[in-house]
Amino acid sequence: MAAERPARKKQTLHRAEVRRTEQLTPHMVRVVLGGEGLAAFTAGTCSDHYIKLVFPLPGITYPEPFDITQIRAELPREQWPKTRTYTVRSWDAEARELAVDFVVHGDEGLAGPWAANAKPGEELLFLGPGGAYVPEAAADWHLLAGDESALPAIAASLARMPAGVPVHAFIEVAGPDEQQELSAPAGAEISWLHRGDAPVGRELVAAVGALEFPAGQVQAFVHGEAGFVKELRRLLRVEREIPREALSISGYWRKGHDEDGWQASKRDWNQQVEAEQEATAAAS
Repeated sequence: MAAERPARKKQTLHRAEVRRTEQLTPHMVRVVLGGEGLAAFTAGTCSDHYIKLVFPLPGITYPEPFDITQIRAELPREQWPKTRTYTVRSWDAEARELAVDFVVHGDEGLAGPWAANAKPGEELLFLGPGGAYVPEAAADWHLLAGDESALPAIAASLARMPAGVPVHAFIEVAGPDEQQELSAPAGAEISWLHRGDAPVGRELVAAVGALEFPAGQVQAFVHGEAGFVKELRRLLRVEREIPREALSISGYWRKGHDEDGWQASKRDWNQQVEAEQEATAAAS
């Protein structure tokens, strides 16, 4: 007899309303959420806090009060609401305002077009937050690397970097008009890499590979498209022999997959990549 699967932990659902939006760059929109539905929301322990936006499917009647755990237990998968994962760019507990930045490419995707057309007063459901990374003062230096999808977390992390500790941040975007003004401690080195027509992550892999690593123990945050994350994981774990516990590294998305498909295969893919690279490291 197969062992029973552990019950899924009940997730907290929040009902926020759109306060305002801001066009940060040609392809990034900030949506500021607020309202009484955020009374139970808290964030601040991590700089990579994320939430899961919940988009109910049209034409489906869901139970009230809306309970994602009940929905997943009682309805067929094809009727489950769509979820999309986004970083908490900032949380102002006093004003009860939550800022989330969205990459928008026209009508492509689900959350991006929603953000581009969001109007004040609209309701948005979301779960969370989760998160695990925060810059540690004990590290001798910090490495941050990512594409547009990781930019909000990198920006939030730069703002929380301990003073006087070397920081190297590499951010790949489509072009110079996608750069943003970021808050960072004095001395932090921020390198904007312009992708142009090159594959996502090629500039990042080259830049991190060419970096002359400072002495001492690094704490690294590397996130974005899964293909280049795989290459940087190999560079950091195998070539540089950085211990796993000093790395926050994972693919936020994978080229050719929507979030539903990527999330369904992400754990197995990550485990396979790590096993391959651990075997390579052991053999070298």
